[in-house]
Amino acid sequence: MEKFDRKVPYNDLPLLPPKADIETKLILRKTISAGRALAQLNGTLLNLPNPTLFLDTIYLQEAKASSEVENIITTNDEIYKSLVADRKIENSSTKEVLSYKEALWLGFEELKTKPFITTNLCVKIVQCIKQNNASVRNTPGTTLSNTQGEVIYTPPSGEQIIREKLANLEKFINEPARSAGGDETIDPLIKMAILHYQFEAIHPFSDGNGRTGRILLLLYLKISGLLDTPAIYLSEYIIKNKIEYYRCLRDVTEKNEWEDFILYMLDMIEVTANKGLKRLNKITVTMEETANEIKKKLPKVYSKDLIEILFRLPYTKRQHLIDKNIGNLKTVGNYLIALEENGFLKSEKVGKEKLYLNQRLLKILEDKE
Repeated sequence: MEKFDRKVPYNDLPLLPPKADIETKLILRKTISAGRALAQLNGTLLNLPNPTLFLDTIYLQEAKASSEVENIITTNDEIYKSLVADRKIENSSTKEVLSYKEALWLGFEELKTKPFITTNLCVKIVQCIKQNNASVRNTPGTTLSNTQGEVIYTPPSGEQIIREKLANLEKFINEPARSAGGDETIDPLIKMAILHYQFEAIHPFSDGNGRTGRILLLLYLKISGLLDTPAIYLSEYIIKNKIEYYRCLRDVTEKNEWEDFILYMLDMIEVTANKGLKRLNKITVTMEETANEIKKKLPKVYSKDLIEILFRLPYTKRQHLIDKNIGNLKTVGNYLIALEENGFLKSEKVGKEKLYLNQRLLKILEDKE
């Protein structure tokens, strides 16, 4: 095999499915354990009294981590405050993170009416992330460089070629795919790893490819029936194992070595699902403990709806309680004061508003373990 030239547009990027052994013993074994972890998380989510309760928090965590992969850094505190506070967001990194969350929601809403991943959907997602009218690249000269400025990859060039590669990817995602020369359909988790590589290799947009590609992973888990509620954030794993991630991508491109990359993606699913399950259990237990304490100390304040508001996002405000018909302005104001006086919340002035922080929830979300 002749040496791969990183500076030449990779217009010869092979179409899918790959002409390689993508079902080695190691891969198949890892597929079982990753699938088991995902199924366990899925079952726990479906058994929650309100499966949508933690979605906002999980999507924001994914948005923050995915943006961090692209060196867009902000804090959990800043994001949660910005989402709840009624003020203009000045911080550009926070804006980008919130746009990513919006793009995630957009993707899931689109799947409700049309459960397919298409080029058009990818375009809608990147436009939402970038808050512009971006479309498929049509100008040459796109290269990817490392921190030293060396070119490490030149994606396909020319709009028609890019669209042809995307059309092939679309077909691979949405139709039953068989491995090259195989009779069996490819396991959805192996397929997920392949589609992720291909999207990143096509690199169809001028900017926002990484974030769009990571949203596609979540959408694919949804349409393939592996995760009914896509409450998992994968980007944190990539941040922790970034060097390995880029090495594995490069080995597929330059040596057609798929095994390490597929194993990496399967490990990402397994580790993240197990971690998500642990975190979910921690939040659920903390929520029950807090509910019991409030019921005991402040029986007049306690209600199931109130507890759900306090655990939907780390910050809340009076309007959230009013919207849930917990009481009028004066009543909910008194409730929040009582909750703060008893150590359940901590108030903070943001602009002209007073926000209330559930420190117990924020602590769990910021726990790196």
